[in-house]
Amino acid sequence: MEEKGPKRDANRPAEKDFDEETEQAITASSRSSTQGDEQPYGHRHHHVIHEKETGHAHRQGTPDIDHDEIEAAVPGHALDVELGKEHHDTVSLRQIASRNSVKSKVSRVISIVSRTGTTRSKKTRIAFAPLPVTDLSAGIIGWEGQDDPEMPLNFPRRKKWLIVGLLSAATLLTPFASSILAPGIESLDREFGNTDSIVGAMTVSIYLLGYTVGPLFLAPLSEIYGRKPVLGLSNVFFSLWQIGCALAPSIGALIAFRFFAGIGGIGPLTLGAGVIADVFRTDERGFAMGIYTLGPLIGPTVGPLIGGYLAQTIGWRWDFWIVLIVAAIITTATEVFNRETNPRVLIDRKVRRLKKELGRDDLRSCYETVGPQPSPTRIVWNGLVRPVKLLFLSPLVFSLSLYLAFVYGVLYLLFTTIPIVFRQTYGWSVGTTGLVYICLGFGNFVGWVIITLRSDRDVVRRTSSNDGVFEPEMRLPISIYFGLLLPITFFWYGWTTYYANHWISPVLSLFPFSCGIIGLFLPITTYLVDCYPEYAASAIAASTVFRSLAGALLPLAGPRMYAALGLGWGNSLLGFLSIAMIPVPVLMLRFGKKLRTGQKFVL
Repeated sequence: MEEKGPKRDANRPAEKDFDEETEQAITASSRSSTQGDEQPYGHRHHHVIHEKETGHAHRQGTPDIDHDEIEAAVPGHALDVELGKEHHDTVSLRQIASRNSVKSKVSRVISIVSRTGTTRSKKTRIAFAPLPVTDLSAGIIGWEGQDDPEMPLNFPRRKKWLIVGLLSAATLLTPFASSILAPGIESLDREFGNTDSIVGAMTVSIYLLGYTVGPLFLAPLSEIYGRKPVLGLSNVFFSLWQIGCALAPSIGALIAFRFFAGIGGIGPLTLGAGVIADVFRTDERGFAMGIYTLGPLIGPTVGPLIGGYLAQTIGWRWDFWIVLIVAAIITTATEVFNRETNPRVLIDRKVRRLKKELGRDDLRSCYETVGPQPSPTRIVWNGLVRPVKLLFLSPLVFSLSLYLAFVYGVLYLLFTTIPIVFRQTYGWSVGTTGLVYICLGFGNFVGWVIITLRSDRDVVRRTSSNDGVFEPEMRLPISIYFGLLLPITFFWYGWTTYYANHWISPVLSLFPFSCGIIGLFLPITTYLVDCYPEYAASAIAASTVFRSLAGALLPLAGPRMYAALGLGWGNSLLGFLSIAMIPVPVLMLRFGKKLRTGQKFVL
C-alpha cells in the first residue's frame, strides 16, 4: 500500500526541530533530485533502492505476494524507500528530517489520538496513490470509488483502532504465555518427579519451537483465504492447547502441548504487521505499529512476574488457566468485531461473485499481475522454501539472522535460569524472583525509545553526507553500539552472582542486555527488508524461524553450563560469544553492498 510522494511547496521553510549535526550534513548535500512516477495502489514497481543496489540474480522469480504489507509495516522502511528513490537536494532532505524529527513524530501522535473517534480530518498531509477502481469494459474489478467503505483503508477510525487493539492484546498475550511458566519449573519438576534440568527447561523453550513452524504456513495461507479466518483459527488453536497444558498428566505431555500452543500463538505476531498495513496509510501507521510492537516487548517480561506468584500460591497449572481465560475473551471479541482486511482477498471474493452475477468469465482482480497467477499450492510452497533458501544461500541473511538468533536464545536462557540463580544464591521465593524481570522490561522500553528517536534521523544525516544517496547499510551503525552492551551484562551478572554481591547489582546488570537486544533487532530487521523488498516476507520469516529455533534450543544448555562452569565462567562464556558477534554488523556495513550485488541464487 504505497502512497505518492508528498506534494510540498519547495519554498516553504523546513521545521527547525532537527539537530545541528543533521543541519550541517544536509547543507553539505546539494545534489538535485527527481521524483519517480508512482504506480496505482496494488501495481507497484520494484523499489528503486532494490533496483539500484540489489538488482541482480535474486530478483529473478515472483516476488512474495505479501511483500507490500510487510515492507509497509517494518519501522523505518518507508523512510528508506523515500530516501532511496533518487539523489536528494538540501530542501528535500530538510523536509524529510523535519517529518522524522522527535517534535514532528510527537505532533503526529497527538494529532492521531485527538482525531480518534471523530470524523476524518479534511486536511491533506500526504497525497496518496489512488485506489484501483472497477472498469467493467476492461474486465477489471476493483473498488467502487476512492471512498468505497469496503476498502479497509476507508474503515471508520473506531473500527480500525478496535482491530488494532484486539490484535495488540493478542500479541501481548502470546509472548506472555511463552515465559509465564519459567518461575514454575521447579514446582512442576517436583510434581512430575523430574530430575533432568534439560527436560525442565524444555517446558518453557519448546513453545518457541512452535514459533518456527507457524510463520511458514500462516502467512501464505492468509494470502489465499484471508487474514481473519487464519488469525481466528490460530487463536482458537492456541486457546485449546492451554487446556491441554493445564491438565497435562506428565511432563512429556506438557512439552508436546506447549509446542502446539506455540504454533497457534505465533498467529498474531505473523499476521499483525499485514493487518496494520491493510487499514492504515503510511502517515498514521507508525503510531499503530508502536502500540502493536509493545506487546512482544512487554509480554515476555510480565509473564514471569505474574507466573512467579501464581506458582508460589495457587500452583503452576493456573498459569495456563489464566492464559486461557484471557485468550478466550480476546478470541471471542476478535471473531465478533474483526473484519477481513486483506484487499487482495476482498477483491478476489468480489470477482467470484460478479462472475456468477454477470456471467462473465473474463473478469479479473485489479491486483492480478500480467501473466499466469501463482496457484495456492505455489504460494504455500514459496512460503516454505524461500525463507530456507534465503537463510542458507545468502551470507548476509544468514550472518545477521545468526546474530539475532544467538541474542534471542540467550534471552530465553536467562528467562529459564533467573529463578534458579536468585533462589539458590539469594534465597528468594518463587514469587519474588519474578520481580527481576521488571529490569529486563525497562531495558527493552529504553532501547525502543532510543531507536525510535534516533534511527531515522541518523539515516537522513548519513544520506546527506553521502551526497544525498541512500544505501541500506546506513541502518546498521546504530546497532553496532547496542551490540557493545550485551557483553557488559554477562560479565557483570555472572561474577556478581558468583560472589553473591548485593542483589541489586545482578538485577541492574540485566539492563544493558535488554536495552541492547532491541537496538539490534529493530535496525537489523529494517535492513533485511531494505535489502530484499520484493521478498520481505521471506526475509522476515527466515530470521524469525532461525531465532525461534535458537530460543527453543539454547536455553536447554543453560543449567548444565552453569553446573559445569559456574555462574562466573558460564556467563563469561556467553560474554565472549557476544564479543565475537559484535563484528557481524560491522562486516555487513563494510561488505553488505558487495554481498547483495554479487548474489547468484534464484528465488
